[in-house]
Amino acid sequence: MSGVAPNIAEARPGMWPMYRAMVGVGLVCGLLIVTVFQTTLPIIERNQAEALQKAVFQVLPDARSSRTFVRTGEDTFVPLEGKGKGAELVYGGFDEAGALVGVAIEAGGMGYADVIHVLYGYSFDQEAIVGIRVLGSKETPGLGDKIETDEAFQQNFVRLDASLDPATGAAAHGIVAVKSGTKQNPWEIDGITGATISSKAMADLLRKSIGSRIPLLRDREIDFHDRENDLREGEATP
Repeated sequence: MSGVAPNIAEARPGMWPMYRAMVGVGLVCGLLIVTVFQTTLPIIERNQAEALQKAVFQVLPDARSSRTFVRTGEDTFVPLEGKGKGAELVYGGFDEAGALVGVAIEAGGMGYADVIHVLYGYSFDQEAIVGIRVLGSKETPGLGDKIETDEAFQQNFVRLDASLDPATGAAAHGIVAVKSGTKQNPWEIDGITGATISSKAMADLLRKSIGSRIPLLRDREIDFHDRENDLREGEATP
């Protein structure tokens, strides 16, 4: 028996071609994935933007046109120019005469299964949430997902009190979810039987959003009124 170790390349003459083939296939697959992603990304973004604009008119039912505003470093709001990716955006809704009817605001919070992402409409005149649309949710089908489909639950957001305390400028009442059928106050959300966690999650995310965003929006309401009677080409309509 010889003590010389066999040459691996000679012992396995088919390994190198197989290795090259696997690397080649991997590179081709990677390039295909990147190409498909780059090709479909603009389409996905366009569809998402269209869906969001549609949701704006759903949560602000009196709006006939909308404009996207971005929060600046000086805590003012100006019309968005460009995409504004990663910026804090607010969507102003205007009636046929160009008068401000309210703003649409995105908010999110942890539900039972995952983060619930919503868009809600806020009326300055009514000091209330006047509509809500779930943009993304993975709540349990038939239970938690009723926050999207249950008509009685949606009625909570026709005029949900979001007023501020004149003395402090903070929320006058914290939005809370109560047991189904026990709602007594305009800042309470009548919960869904069997979907208590999802109902409370909606109340929590709205309470936090109102507490952190509505005081500034009310303080800078003039930024949105400046937009009145200045209808421009390219604004969204339902």
